Amino acid sequence: MLGAARRSGCVLGQLTQALRPAAAGAARSYSSAAKEMNVREALNSALDEEMAADPSVFLMGEEVGEYQGAYKITKGLLDKYGPDRVLDTPITEAGFTGIGVGAAYQGLRPVVEFMTFNFSMQAIDHIINSAAKSNYMSAGQISVPIVFRGPNGAAAGVGAQHSQCYAAWYAHVPGLKVLTPYSAEDARGLLKAAIRDPDPVVFLENELLYGESFPIAAEVLDSSFTVPIGKAKIEREGKDVTITAFSKMVGYALQAAEILSKEGISAEVINLRSIRPLDRAAINASVRKTNRLVTVEEGFPQHGVGAEICMSVMEDSFEYLDAPVERIAGADVPTPYAANLERLAFPQVDDIVRAAKRACYRATSMAATA
Repeated sequence: MLGAARRSGCVLGQLTQALRPAAAGAARSYSSAAKEMNVREALNSALDEEMAADPSVFLMGEEVGEYQGAYKITKGLLDKYGPDRVLDTPITEAGFTGIGVGAAYQGLRPVVEFMTFNFSMQAIDHIINSAAKSNYMSAGQISVPIVFRGPNGAAAGVGAQHSQCYAAWYAHVPGLKVLTPYSAEDARGLLKAAIRDPDPVVFLENELLYGESFPIAAEVLDSSFTVPIGKAKIEREGKDVTITAFSKMVGYALQAAEILSKEGISAEVINLRSIRPLDRAAINASVRKTNRLVTVEEGFPQHGVGAEICMSVMEDSFEYLDAPVERIAGADVPTPYAANLERLAFPQVDDIVRAAKRACYRATSMAATA
């Protein structure tokens, strides 16, 4: 045990020396909620606690150290853990991602930050061909305990090359786990679970949620708290229609459910949390209760997360459906830069409300038909 720790320390020291010369500054169902925490604080606290608990955990990426992180997720960690464990890298995703995967081969637990997941395209060979496939290709002899994290999907006014959702891309790949937190509880619990996991995890955050605060229960603040990978959460119970969503779209789905309730439609909102593995059991159990389904995602519609959910329900719960499944997704176009067009390119609360009404055969409000 001690020898393994020393060996890990030696490997990490060599990694640091290799990088340093080139580095550049380049209703919610919360129980006993005692305080509020924003998503940024939740992610930061999860990283801090896991680094304190396990010396093999280290961070690397552009501006994660001296600049405290492009989005301040890693604030204070360089001062606390030093440059051997918080590594500023050059602007070369292919390079530092490959180094991270190699470090994971040697028993370390790297957390690799992409300034945006759009930049992970530069490193996708290492993520898929090296990280995701090595355990299988080595007959289980090689584990790759690595987390790839950063903001995913649209922010605001950053154009087509910085606005894409990669949930469906990475969820397509056997060997990867793909997580999509919504709340502070999700962010904290899922990131801690991801760091402890023996397999590579793609951790898709949302930039627009970083500053959003959520009620957080006392048990979530315990250092041992984790959210199980592969388990969805029912954010709001209902009986008339199921709405599945992940990341920022969970908030939109909850807003839509509140509007629907005023028109006599009881919507159940499922926060997927995990895209791969997908909690098919929770989705199908809800659909068997409500008999209707609306899927919501920011990504492109073709071959998307909603399509996979729809197929799962068709395979396991088709006889329970009382209406066709409704799919809400981003427009099938590169994201426009103009603010008015950008808004039209992504799902809005009204889109979810209309889809739920169609599923319930209530295209017009009860007041309009009275």
